[in-house]
This record gives sequence, structure tokens and C-alpha cells, in this order.
Amino acid sequence: MKFVYEALNWASSFLKEAGRDENAGELLLRHHLQMERAILLSNLRMVLSDEQIQVFTSDVKKHAEGQPVQYLIGYEEFYGRRFNVNKEVLIPRPETEELVEGILQRVSEHFSGTEKLNVVDVGTGSGAIAITLALENSRFDVSAVDIAAESITVAKKNARNLGADVQWLHGDLLAPVNQKIDILVSNPPYIPDWEIETLSPVVKDHEPMRALAGGEDGLDFYRRLINDMQDLLNDKALIAFEIGAGQGKDVQSLLEQALPEAEVEVVYDINGKDRMVFAIV
Repeated sequence: MKFVYEALNWASSFLKEAGRDENAGELLLRHHLQMERAILLSNLRMVLSDEQIQVFTSDVKKHAEGQPVQYLIGYEEFYGRRFNVNKEVLIPRPETEELVEGILQRVSEHFSGTEKLNVVDVGTGSGAIAITLALENSRFDVSAVDIAAESITVAKKNARNLGADVQWLHGDLLAPVNQKIDILVSNPPYIPDWEIETLSPVVKDHEPMRALAGGEDGLDFYRRLINDMQDLLNDKALIAFEIGAGQGKDVQSLLEQALPEAEVEVVYDINGKDRMVFAIV
């Protein structure tokens, strides 16, 4: 191979044979050539150097073996912004954009006025949720918690790059939080332990297990959060959880037991799966 189109054709065939996403080759080549998609596609007959071919081929083979493309190129797009990612953080998913959108919508409906609102994002990882909320609504005073110092390092870098003002807290769930909360958001580990082995190797062999495994039934972190949050919530508050498909009724029940006066809603994602639970008190 020496032309761009030959490299793309080879990568597509190679990845298809390996059972991976055929489009990953384009993402990797765009990354190495530092080209937007339209520019790459208008330069299909551009000649690649031996060095460019070598690094591109190497990365395509790494993805075929299971390494996520996002870790190879070092970033993922989320809510129109580029977030750095590495093996210390979960790769942001499109479904989580829907969680953010749901929060912004409910705040505009239920929190009138202009006063600041204390937002706490638990299990922040790359900081995608916390940073996006801080940038999307100037009323938000955002704090973000993670148990892993390595994750907070990634999140802090993303906040600097994107110009977001977020307070970073290192600790277990709500333990480091010492203020009242208006909006509590979390995308915690929610995959049942028995299900971990059924995940794609791209996920289970490369993304951090601490961000995936949620206990025997996948609900351990919801139970702990719901138990620990009650003394911290303001009289009026919004709770927003991302959940695993099929967990909606269980998480709704946990919230209704803890907050009998709350209005609890299970929301389905764009793929028709129960993916979010919102509670308003």
C-alpha cells in the first residue's frame, strides 16, 4: 500500500476479518495525518510515507487485537468537545450525552432563578459529565469525585484544555463531599459481576474494571449512593443516574423507598433501552 485509499481498503478488510469496526482504520489514519474527514476523503490518492504506513499498520493491528481506538488516538468526542482518554478512564459513550441533556432540560424546568446550584458528579472518570455541565450552564458550581487519583489527573487535564472550572475531589463516592447538593449525577459501575466475562474484549480487557463492575446484581453503587446522599441533598434537589439496560425499575424502586416524596422517572435512550433514572425532590 502507498496511497490513502489503499491503506483504508486494507484496514477495512483486516478489521472486518478480525471482527472489529471496519471504520476504525479511517479514524486512525485521520489521527496520524491530522486531517478532518472531508480533507482525508479528498486526498485518497495522496502518497503515504513509509513511516506513516508503519505507525498506521501497527495501530490497526493493535485495534484488531482488542485495544480501543480511543485509547490509541488518545481522545473521544463528547457533547461536541474532545476529551483525552487513556486506560485509567472509561471511554465516554453517546448514551451519557443523553444523561447530560436530561439534566440540563430538567434544571430549566424545575430550578427557576439565577442563584448558583451545587452539582456533584460521582465517579467522574475523564470528567466528561462534570466538565460538560460546567460549560453548558453558568449557574452550576460543579464538584467531581473519583476514587482513582489517576482518573482525576486525566479529568483535570481535560478541564484545563476546555476551560472548565470544576473542583476535583479524591475519595470514595460521597465521602469527600462536605456541602449541600442541588444536583447529584453519577454514571457508576453498573455491570453485574457475572456479566463481565460476556463483554467484548475491547471493553473488559482494556477499560478500567473499577469503572465497570457493580457487584452481584450491578446495583451496589446505587444502594450506597442513595444511602449516603440523604443527609447531603438540599430540600429541593435533582438526582440523575445512568443505569444498565434492564435496571430501571430496580433503581427507581431504590429511590422511591429512600425518597417517598420524590418524582422518579425512568428514561429510555435513543436505542430504546432504559438508560437513565431521574428523581426530583
